[in-house]
Amino acid sequence: MNRHPSPKLNLEQLATFELVVRHGSFSAAAEQLGLTQPAVSLQVRQLEKYFNLKLLERIAKRMKPTSAGSTLLEHIAQLDNSVELALRAMAVHAQGVSGQVTLGTGATACIHLLPELLGQLKVDWPDLEVSVRIGNTDEITRAVEENRLDLGLVTLPAAGKNMSITPLYREQFVLIGPERHDTDLSSLTPERLCGLPLVLFETGSSTRLLIDNWFQLQGLKPRPVMELGSIEAIKQMVSNGLGYSIVPQLALRGESAGCGLAQCPLQPTLERQLALVLRQDKPLNKGLKKLIDKLMSRPISKTDYVI
Repeated sequence: MNRHPSPKLNLEQLATFELVVRHGSFSAAAEQLGLTQPAVSLQVRQLEKYFNLKLLERIAKRMKPTSAGSTLLEHIAQLDNSVELALRAMAVHAQGVSGQVTLGTGATACIHLLPELLGQLKVDWPDLEVSVRIGNTDEITRAVEENRLDLGLVTLPAAGKNMSITPLYREQFVLIGPERHDTDLSSLTPERLCGLPLVLFETGSSTRLLIDNWFQLQGLKPRPVMELGSIEAIKQMVSNGLGYSIVPQLALRGESAGCGLAQCPLQPTLERQLALVLRQDKPLNKGLKKLIDKLMSRPISKTDYVI
């Protein structure tokens, strides 16, 4: 078959053809559609030109489908069913919240903040799927900028081209040590702390940069015995008497007496600010907007930050 596809083929033409066959005439189909008979005839001719086939023939004063026309009618029925399924699927998007959203954040927020928050989001919007990627601030910001992530929850400072950065809330850091040791953590000045075995976040992370700057403001430079990328690994090392550390208060959320860790506020204080990073031109579909609203309207309770 020598066919020359035309961009003018559309669902309206197929529906008109089906209606002509059903009524057996161009005029009856035109009356139902509110069109002129020439307009209906033109749509059928455009179909025939598209397929390069005769689709209708007049038999006993009625328009009947040719063999090719009958085959097309079978496919039109399938298309009608597919369109109906598509309309139902789109109705779900129009009426509810569904789809997929990818969020990037640090390990601490992922472990201690997101499970409860995403759990509540799942209850409210069960058809919304949120996937989480772990990384440092620079990695997440770059992934958002390149549109590999929809949204980032990061530690400031953060920067990028065409980025919207929205500060959310501040979080205090605390000093932690092994619970079974007799050392009074509150007596540990930055000078004394700098001389003790330290288990700190790995170099290059935004959290480590904040900690290094805290020591630097006191004229000190920490020399940790361990540098780890996992907050849970740091807590395990400290609880087993292998050193001391400075961690976000959020990392101790849910910890109770007997967990092997003692904690106290830092003097002088140290805090970080968490923020949402998003491309300025990012379309806010319903799913992404619900996640942003949840993050912005439900910051962690102040009791989780202030000791």
